[in-house]
Amino acid sequence: MIKEKISILGCGWLGLPLAEHLIKNGHPVNGSTTTKSRLKDLKAKGINPFLVDLKDLKNSTDFLDASTLIVAITSKELSAYKELIEKIVNSKVKKVIYISSTSVYISENKTVKETSPLAPSPLVAIEDLFRQNGNFDTTILRFAGLFGYDRNPANFFKNNPLIKNPEGFVNLIHQDDCIQIIQKIIEVNCWNVILNACCDSHPSRRDFYTKQLSEKYDIVPEFDKGKAKYKIISNKKLKSRLNYEFKINDLMKI
Repeated sequence: MIKEKISILGCGWLGLPLAEHLIKNGHPVNGSTTTKSRLKDLKAKGINPFLVDLKDLKNSTDFLDASTLIVAITSKELSAYKELIEKIVNSKVKKVIYISSTSVYISENKTVKETSPLAPSPLVAIEDLFRQNGNFDTTILRFAGLFGYDRNPANFFKNNPLIKNPEGFVNLIHQDDCIQIIQKIIEVNCWNVILNACCDSHPSRRDFYTKQLSEKYDIVPEFDKGKAKYKIISNKKLKSRLNYEFKINDLMKI
């Protein structure tokens, strides 16, 4: 059975495997890239390919011919997002998932949830642009640090094994869980909410990166000194609203 069409703005590290997953689950998918040479690669994977640049949206009409748009790009240009939202309002898109980050939270040495104080940042301003527009439904998905497959946590410190803030805590989420969560949001129609997406376990940065660097590169890291500054991301709201169980959940076992 053919399901609703989905457009993914940004077929990169997350957007590309997400597109493949959604296609396998029956969704026609429009996918964008800013690199002309990648269009044939997207098409080969069953994606309807489009060359779309957030800074130049004049050719985005056909790309936005979908009921749901997933924004999976790293740009933080507020003016460009304002133009994108104007395009969305004049398109068939009725639902948007905006991929944000848990970096929006202030590190106050405690557990943070979706209503916790936010640091002033372009991401928060962009979230607000989507949330305040009443012409379509928006879910804000704040991902913790992304890892999985070619993005190994040990690589973060491979060339400079000095671990800053070693007594702080790790907040990560695997690519597979990112994809499953997005699919779940679409399936259960979980709209007009903000959700933190982060696995349950939060080992110390000292323990986690010591293990990762030792196992992958046989490196013994050094540790910066100073008072710990951290935040622990709560995923309780996401697990409750989506009835979701994380697939990769114990970071000390990866």
